[in-house]
Amino acid sequence: MQSDVLIIGGGPAGSAAAITAARAGLRVTMFEKGPYGRDKVCGDGLTPRAIAALDELRIDHTVAHRIDGLRMIAGKKERELSWPTTARFPNHGAVWPRRRFDNHLLDVAIASGATVRFESEALPIIENGRVVGVTVGEEKFLAPFTILAAGAQGMAAKMLGAERDPNETFGLAIRAYAPTPRHAERHLEACLSLSDEHGVAVPGYGWMFPAGDGTVNIGVGALSTMKGFKKLNLNTLLDQYSSLVRDSWSLGDYIEKPRAWRLPMSCIRRYGPGWVAVGDAAGFVNPMNGEGIDYGLESGMLAVQCFLADPVTAPESYDRKVGERFDAFLRTGRRFSFLIGHPWLLKPGLRIAVGTQAAADITLAVMGNLIDSSTPGAAGRVMKLADGALRLADPLLRRTRAKA
Repeated sequence: MQSDVLIIGGGPAGSAAAITAARAGLRVTMFEKGPYGRDKVCGDGLTPRAIAALDELRIDHTVAHRIDGLRMIAGKKERELSWPTTARFPNHGAVWPRRRFDNHLLDVAIASGATVRFESEALPIIENGRVVGVTVGEEKFLAPFTILAAGAQGMAAKMLGAERDPNETFGLAIRAYAPTPRHAERHLEACLSLSDEHGVAVPGYGWMFPAGDGTVNIGVGALSTMKGFKKLNLNTLLDQYSSLVRDSWSLGDYIEKPRAWRLPMSCIRRYGPGWVAVGDAAGFVNPMNGEGIDYGLESGMLAVQCFLADPVTAPESYDRKVGERFDAFLRTGRRFSFLIGHPWLLKPGLRIAVGTQAAADITLAVMGNLIDSSTPGAAGRVMKLADGALRLADPLLRRTRAKA
């Protein structure tokens, strides 16, 4: 079967690509390994950047629970900030549980004309170093352009070399849902000062993301740069965090068993002849908050736009454009993760992050994925300075990294 574009993976990045391609009149087939209605373990938060991407896709997000800002907690210090109004992004985000969010995007993709095959594990067909299509069981599908949108840990990613760089940071997170009378609040809550059961500071954070449906998405995440990371018990860490917020949130018991997942934050290879990787498959996850839905939506659209502009040069053009947009900030985040892997640097760093209004505003921009290569103002300047400073410090930070 011949198509113009094939997409491996039916998450937000894959759906964004499918919607863009189908609306442009391309023949597009997307393959989702899971069934229709499958759940994806996630914090469910959508940044203002993600809302801007949904607006570009003309997706109705009014059914999601609107979020107007972020409450940051570091030790005894607490700051509640509103999302800023910028020329590029709106001043609100959302919480949209992934089962409903992903299904909504899939429905739009199908309505736009994309063919979606569920319960279909697609693997690339590689001929003379070029991807020419995919196989699903005994079936063969051909196309000049294949988009990998299935994360960094599957067989398709391994076949293409689009795997996580073993020398770079990655994250682990766990989440649950619990009932709370505060489910309709308009601010996310992030506790930046976590410790494990041994009192070791955890580079990561705990979150309370009110879903507006009677529940809150409660979770914790940690970076691989922390001391004792391999021994970290996520269930214990989540229970500890739950005990901290139970009274203030009048939190009920978990509705279902907590579920954990891995966060890829790098990619060895994100394009090649006939193919590109988008979203998590390309390592587009902010190491400082674990967020990647917005990057997934943007990269999915950009991949198709590059193909529409010139099918021959699309992979190289895509790699250059996403690099210009994302690489400096994400590289800085990965280097920063080695810095905060040292407990004696993490604790004073957190005090600085929320200590003043100016610092808190920059932290808010980082946590909201509002910074990239074109960000103006103080946040943009600080990140450029940090990129240069951490580039110089990177070899030392890696040599002295905490042992996992």
